[in-house]
Amino acid sequence: MLNITELLDIPPFSLEQQGKDKYLLEILTGLTQHHQQGCYQYSKILSALGLDQTYFTSTEQIPFIPVRLFKDYELMSVNESEIVKTMTSSGTSGQKVSKIFLDKSTSTLQTKVLSKIVASFIGKKRLPMLIIDSPSILKDRKLFSARGAGILGFSIFGHDATYAMDEHMNLNMDQLQQFIQKHQNTPILMFGFTYMVWQHFYKPLKENGIRLPIENGILIHGGGWKKLASEEVSNEIFKQNLFEVSGIKNIFNYYGMVEQTGSIYMECENGHLHSSIYSDILIRDFKDFSILEPGKQGIIQLISVLPQSYPGHSILTEDIGEIVGKDNCKCGRKGTYFRVIGRIEKAEIRGCSDTYALT
Repeated sequence: MLNITELLDIPPFSLEQQGKDKYLLEILTGLTQHHQQGCYQYSKILSALGLDQTYFTSTEQIPFIPVRLFKDYELMSVNESEIVKTMTSSGTSGQKVSKIFLDKSTSTLQTKVLSKIVASFIGKKRLPMLIIDSPSILKDRKLFSARGAGILGFSIFGHDATYAMDEHMNLNMDQLQQFIQKHQNTPILMFGFTYMVWQHFYKPLKENGIRLPIENGILIHGGGWKKLASEEVSNEIFKQNLFEVSGIKNIFNYYGMVEQTGSIYMECENGHLHSSIYSDILIRDFKDFSILEPGKQGIIQLISVLPQSYPGHSILTEDIGEIVGKDNCKCGRKGTYFRVIGRIEKAEIRGCSDTYALT
């Protein structure tokens, strides 16, 4: 049976769901036992559920915890002395933030898996990188928000990293145009959180009648759809409008959260979000949390083999989605593919990228 390290030698979208389920079950069972032994609060939760003995016959049986628990408790499964990095969700004013504690092995594994997933979309070659954000976001690299973590994580795919905004989130046009001119004959990697790209990149360009020649750009973006939905901006409108002000055709949305950093779900050429061999998605009924079949909308549960220093391997999100299919997307990638519908009504707005405060 495969272990986590051996997975790094396998292309991230190469296994069909049936084969993937077998090794996920073994790894997730082991992680459940590890967190039960190492995290007091998690052990108490399993006891309350009557799961003192952790034996499961399917990934659907792996116990999940609500994502909001990370806002209320400091959950870790290793000694505090082993923690090298603490990530937080960038909560809006008055909101609690999630705290995710990483030891060295978990942090390293996250970086390796993120690299595998993204490289399967854009290639292994490092590209000139344009970050659609402000350098002010990286204030404390030991304790930083999901925006900062995202920038640092995706920076491994780029070189000559340049920020499109200044400290006040205004477009730095001189620097932006110099960067584009310098790399006009090579592909450019662009990264930013969805709302930041729309609010602080697209809108200023549109309002000032500026069209940047970035036809060679590859934009990766995620998060912040809650605010864009209130402006009636769909994924299709987002892509079309970005094309109009920049000429960018290669735009990839991704779904993910700070509680499972590294286990991102990239959007393929056909507009579907894909689970890799390192993670998966289940859809549960709103009333009884039973598993729903593809095509039915429910609460998204995310499972990942990456969280080792904290019990985040199986979490129930506050997002609504549906599985579109398995193993048969026209893009050729195997595994589960899905779409996210929105947020559960009255759920707290996630702060990891919905807010554009710089802290």
